[in-house]
Amino acid sequence: MKTLILRSGCILLVLAAITPAAAASDMNARFKAIYTREWNWRENQFADDEDGARGIQNRLPQVDPATQTARLVYWQSVIKQLAAIPVSALTPENQIDYEVYKPQIEALIADQKFRQYEMPANSDSTFWTDLDYTARENFKTTADYGNWIAQMRDVPRYFGEEIDEMRAGEKRGFTAPRATLEGRDASIATVVNAKPEDTVFYVPFKQMPASVPNQAQLRADAIAVIRDQVQPAYARLLKYWTGEYVPNARNTLAADDLPDGKAYYQSQIREYTTLDLTPEQIHRIGLDEVAALRAQMIDTMRKTGFDGDLPAFLHYLRTDPKFYAKTPQELLDDAAWICKTFDGKAARYFGHLPRSRFAIEPVPADMAPFYTSGRGGPGVYLLNTYDLPHRPLYDLTALTLHESAPGHAFQIPLAAENKALPEFRRHSYISAYGEGWALYCEWLGDEMGMYTTPYDEFGMLSYQIWRAARLVVDTGIHSQGWTRVQAIQYMKDNTALPDHEIETEVDRYISWPGQALSYYLGEMAIRAARQKAQTVLGPKFNIRAFHDAVLKLGSVPLPVLTAQMDKFIADGGKDPYPDEE
Repeated sequence: MKTLILRSGCILLVLAAITPAAAASDMNARFKAIYTREWNWRENQFADDEDGARGIQNRLPQVDPATQTARLVYWQSVIKQLAAIPVSALTPENQIDYEVYKPQIEALIADQKFRQYEMPANSDSTFWTDLDYTARENFKTTADYGNWIAQMRDVPRYFGEEIDEMRAGEKRGFTAPRATLEGRDASIATVVNAKPEDTVFYVPFKQMPASVPNQAQLRADAIAVIRDQVQPAYARLLKYWTGEYVPNARNTLAADDLPDGKAYYQSQIREYTTLDLTPEQIHRIGLDEVAALRAQMIDTMRKTGFDGDLPAFLHYLRTDPKFYAKTPQELLDDAAWICKTFDGKAARYFGHLPRSRFAIEPVPADMAPFYTSGRGGPGVYLLNTYDLPHRPLYDLTALTLHESAPGHAFQIPLAAENKALPEFRRHSYISAYGEGWALYCEWLGDEMGMYTTPYDEFGMLSYQIWRAARLVVDTGIHSQGWTRVQAIQYMKDNTALPDHEIETEVDRYISWPGQALSYYLGEMAIRAARQKAQTVLGPKFNIRAFHDAVLKLGSVPLPVLTAQMDKFIADGGKDPYPDEE
């Protein structure tokens, strides 16, 4: 017995010595296994490829009720697994991953609980126009073309499931507001009424790489699938959209008026801003920022020599032809010049540059009437050349810095190229960070000397106040009973945006609660971090190192951004890429 006790004591001593390190290693391995398994499952579930990393898929997502229920159950199991992992046991790097990953899962669970999937179309984004982006990707191989044909064959099944979900939303009053849906059927009708080879689905087959064999057969197969599968599915969708969905869509505007609306809106705020702010707090921030920016706009207006008040100046900007391109190509050419001007300045502000490049293309004609002025991302900066009398040149520099480099077409590829990050950070997008960074880039343009006239500078300030005004308008509509007319008038009074764009934007805020809040709140966090770094570091502050440190994080919640910038400051503002000097 004595021998047994001594042996047991020795075992306990050994266990005591090795358990903490072994347990920590086990926790890190468990965490990695959780997010790796879930991310692979998530990618397979949605079968999408927003950043082009996985190539053309051979199917579309499952969106039927059973699948939606299974997703909720799975993500709830993931959150339980995460709760069993003590964050303090993880390495510093894994702690950051945890702080990025857990809110992702929480947001996915919230969307499933509120059945967000029952509203897959609004004034800004729809499940059918999402296919347009895939059709315009870079097709390289025979497999890409074969997969695209297979994906087109899946359109009838996919559209049928989406229509079923929309009907479920109709029954409980969970639809986009009817006031924002008029005319959105045009993008459906365009596919229905065109020849197969004139639809967006045939775009990849117009110019095929010489290395792809059997091109004639692939083209013939594509035309047959578009004619026999895709166009009939679009015809059924058009009949449903115009005959049932829009007539039965809700007449109210506010998210508060949706089922469990107050909780739903708060969850959207949390998802898009990554902050625990109330609508009332955000509304007040917006009012204060609009007032401050309005004063700056008046000062800049005076620099132009204009002798009048701000409303008169805004009218002048909206109506004088000299501020507008005369042809689509002129607008595209001006944007290209702005991009190359930035290229000449980039090395002074950024140490680590992305390998990825981007094209500048016009927004497709079927999407342009209801599309934003521009949208950027990996490989492309889409510029809206529709309705040129409402596409001012004085805000083109700010728009281009936001949507191309160093904004979206810069930040998103940098995250994807950073192989030190786990997949869920390389290929996911958090709006408060991504849109906050892009808006910061507009503001940075002043420091970089990108705004060469007072009108350009005014355009930048108008874009800043536009995003600040969103804080007021979004919360006004969704929690304070604002009307569409009231929201439009507020935007007219405080921005230099053309009337058409204001109406398009307001409809977007109405249809997409909370998303518009991410921009200005994200920029405020980045600018606050920079101001703190400059104050604390003094002459040691290096703007290239600061920007590289922000971008190296990938897309993260704002609290994580703030914490990591505090660490950057505490470490002396060191260059995160010292080997590239």
